[in-house]
Amino acid sequence: MLRAEDTGLRRAVRRPRFARRATLRRSLRLLGSFRFEQTDPALFYGGVAADTAALVSDFYRDLTGRSLRGTIVLDVGGGPGYFADEFGRSGTRYLPVEPDPSEMHAAGLRVAGAVRGSGMALPFRDNAVEVCISSNVAEHVPHPWVMADEMLRVTKPGGLMVFSYTVWHGPFGGHETGPWHYLGGEYAARRYRRKHGREPKNRFGSSLFEVTAADGMRWARTRPANVEVLAVFPRYHPRWAWWLVHVPVLREFLVSNLVIVATERAAADDTATAANTTAEEAKSAFQAAAPPEAADPARAV
Repeated sequence: MLRAEDTGLRRAVRRPRFARRATLRRSLRLLGSFRFEQTDPALFYGGVAADTAALVSDFYRDLTGRSLRGTIVLDVGGGPGYFADEFGRSGTRYLPVEPDPSEMHAAGLRVAGAVRGSGMALPFRDNAVEVCISSNVAEHVPHPWVMADEMLRVTKPGGLMVFSYTVWHGPFGGHETGPWHYLGGEYAARRYRRKHGREPKNRFGSSLFEVTAADGMRWARTRPANVEVLAVFPRYHPRWAWWLVHVPVLREFLVSNLVIVATERAAADDTATAANTTAEEAKSAFQAAAPPEAADPARAV
């Protein structure tokens, strides 16, 4: 149950459709895949992509009563494109935004319309897309809550924003430098360099930052009145353990990944217009929102 000071998260009490998927078996499968993140990224990210698509689809149906078909899904920090196939199967137009060109091509994958840009200053106009997501990216940017605000900005009123990140003090907070990150991020990075003879991919202070569960709960509680938080839960936990997010201190160590699901309430006179938006209109909205480089996939590097 939510505590008194969590009144801004009342909607999180309602049981979302996705809760039925949040079983112990799913948790063990996803957590077990982390050992392949470096050695077999296709296996790891493929499983996370399928789970993310199911999560987004469930919450979008809860919110709108519709499937994702025909929507634009903007993935902030989409990386090399492992999520493209999964969202494509849902009938969406999937658009990854990634600041690092080496990440965009790391797996030899190519996603048409991929955009190079920063999550902290998204190159899209206001209210451009129906769905905006970010999976395990916030801990890699210096100002994650600026990114969260940007994601809300580009999401249409009545649309869905899903923000998921790795909690610093959780077991995976240090990424490949863990569990030594518990002794400090800089110490963990130096130890990794001594042991492996190279810098870690996720270097504390430049490509890896400390983001806590309390930070996410605070951001969710302090949203403007027109922003509704639909759910806050630990991504890799079974449903019966979701209460952990509401226990200070404990959540920092046991909630390995926090998910915040939010929407901006549509004004009454906008509801009918949003419901009648066609696929062609959605396509035009993206074309108006995207920078010139996005029109030519070959230039989106």
